[in-house]
Amino acid sequence: MYTCWIIYNGSLTHDKFRDQAILIKEAAERQSIQAVIKKNYEVMMDLESTIEIRPNFVVFLDKDILLAKYIKNAGIPVFNDPDVIETCDNKAKQYLELAHAGIPMPKTIIAPKIYPSFTIVHSGYYEKILKQIQLPMIIKEGHGSFGMKVYLIENEEEFYAKVQELQGVDYVFQEFISTSRGRDIRVNIVGDEIVAAMYRFSETDFRANITNGGVAENIELNDAQKELSLRAAKAVGAEFAGVDLLFGENEQPLVCEVNAAAHIRNIYNVTGINVADAMITYILGKIK
Repeated sequence: MYTCWIIYNGSLTHDKFRDQAILIKEAAERQSIQAVIKKNYEVMMDLESTIEIRPNFVVFLDKDILLAKYIKNAGIPVFNDPDVIETCDNKAKQYLELAHAGIPMPKTIIAPKIYPSFTIVHSGYYEKILKQIQLPMIIKEGHGSFGMKVYLIENEEEFYAKVQELQGVDYVFQEFISTSRGRDIRVNIVGDEIVAAMYRFSETDFRANITNGGVAENIELNDAQKELSLRAAKAVGAEFAGVDLLFGENEQPLVCEVNAAAHIRNIYNVTGINVADAMITYILGKIK
């Protein structure tokens, strides 16, 4: 019998994080796999010892990249791969990979590294940003989930306040796609296949995330949306991905971002498709 660990972050006490792990555990058990849910701190990263009781594979639902690499270095297959998790966890790094692959996305400029005690306010740099990406614009921190740490900047006062606040933080300047205000598409991909998709929209926020009050419904993707979603997941190397698409001019799709540990409860509730089943089937195909 195969065994697996499903790891999530034990410091996150909201039920939705354990719920994600339970969905994976139930899917594994439906395929006769002995599955154990573990909090990240329940796996000791003792560099002088080895993992004695070894699962056949690990489904990693956390962003504890050091732990994921520790497990991978022990010779245990980890899904997604730690390098993929690391790339997707930092949106600035992710956009570098998407741009390198020629993925259509909003115009994006990665902010330079500025140490907290210093400033480049009088260098002329920010004036160039305001000229190249006109207001309103999006400022997005490198690390953030569920639409958090994404800011709609509507005037210069907000702009300069935010860039001063974010000194020492990885972030990007990004074109605001007004044609997609309050609406996007989430596409869940496993391997090279689209498993489920939903249309999300909000009447109260520029972000469509359900966590921020958005609602969702089923959607039939067109060919352009399907192709771009698959290309985006491949660009970051993700075997499991939640690709968020925006609506550009004439409804042409643009990639907003790729999530390497996308939550699957909402898309299950909306579509009736349990992405966890496809994930486990895919893993078994890889390790057998």
